[in-house]
Order: sequence, then C-alpha cells, then structure tokens
Amino acid sequence: MQITDIKVRKLFDEGPMKAIVSVTFDSQLAVHDIKVINARDKFFIVMPSRKNPDDTYRDIVHPINAQFRSILESAVIAAYEDALANAEAAENAQEAEAVSASDEA
Repeated sequence: MQITDIKVRKLFDEGPMKAIVSVTFDSQLAVHDIKVINARDKFFIVMPSRKNPDDTYRDIVHPINAQFRSILESAVIAAYEDALANAEAAENAQEAEAVSASDEA
C-alpha cells in the first residue's frame, strides 16, 4: 500500500495538537482526521477515533504493524513540516508586501 497524497487540512499554533491531516492510499482510500501532536518535544500522530459510552476512545482506523505506523508517521510529519514552512513563507511574503506598500505611500 502506497501513500499517494497527504493534505494538511488545518494548522494550529496553540496547544499540543499542531495539525489535522488527511491521507490517501493507492489513490483509492482516504483517511481523514489524523492529528499531528507535539508533546515532550516529539511529534507523533494520533489516528481518528470515536468516544465510547464509558468515556474511553477507540481508533476507527489504525496501522496493523509498527513498520507501517513508522512509515505513515514519518510521511505525515514531513507533510506537516512542509505545510508549516509554506505558511511561514506566505506570512513573510505578506509582511514584505505590506512594508513595500507602506513605503510607496
């Protein structure tokens, strides 16, 4: 199974949750609501889950083995880091544009 697309749906500045991501496998299956978490200076992913009546959570979908979890986690975190860098670059470009516009005025 190949990861064919990763979309970072939302980035967060505050708190341990840093992003919500969707991953597509073999251009056939999409998994939404994978969370990128930063805790204790380490990034990891949390798979989509639902709350049970006893207030515990159960994953809706998850990797079966540690090898695939590692591949998925690495790919999702890399996509998150790229999205973060792109967002920062866009923010810097907007700031430069605003400074340029104020200099012209």
